[in-house]
Amino acid sequence: MNNNISGPTEAQEKIKVWDIFVRIFHWSIVTGFILEMFLTDEGKSLHRWTGYVILALIVLRIIWGFTGSPHARFKDFFPTPSRLMAYAKQLIKGKEPRYIGHNPAGALMMLALILAMTGCCITGWMQGLDMFWGEEWLQETHEILANSILIMAILHVFGAIVESFRHHENLIWSMITGYKRPLNKSDQR
Repeated sequence: MNNNISGPTEAQEKIKVWDIFVRIFHWSIVTGFILEMFLTDEGKSLHRWTGYVILALIVLRIIWGFTGSPHARFKDFFPTPSRLMAYAKQLIKGKEPRYIGHNPAGALMMLALILAMTGCCITGWMQGLDMFWGEEWLQETHEILANSILIMAILHVFGAIVESFRHHENLIWSMITGYKRPLNKSDQR
């Protein structure tokens, strides 16, 4: 018999959203990008191998986007134009709904980061090929992509912090633990 008259426990108020692969992918990509951007030298072995690991992780994440847990799948969050417009209209009014998985803006950012990182990895790899050795356009493209990733990552963190305050839920912590609170009637979705 449950003698808890104050309501459900904190453990009962949480649901698993982010599986272990999504969380390991996320924090591995963060770590890899920090290494690449700030701690390794371009052209050196560690820089190249970190890029290869990032690219391998992205390939695995794409596969997981079709085969993984429900909120990891692209069909759960793919940001179609209609989803983005509806979300943007609500966001402008300050009445955007809370999502269990990615909201449309977060989904768009995630996909943009994955595309930019893929491009950065591929242009980095291409620079080591005889065919493209010393090509300025390739070096510039690689650098533009890396700097774009940095800007998008800053915006991503800022968006997660703002949304955490607006919806009273620590989204960064949920990407560590995997748990979020379930939707309720006030969440509008």
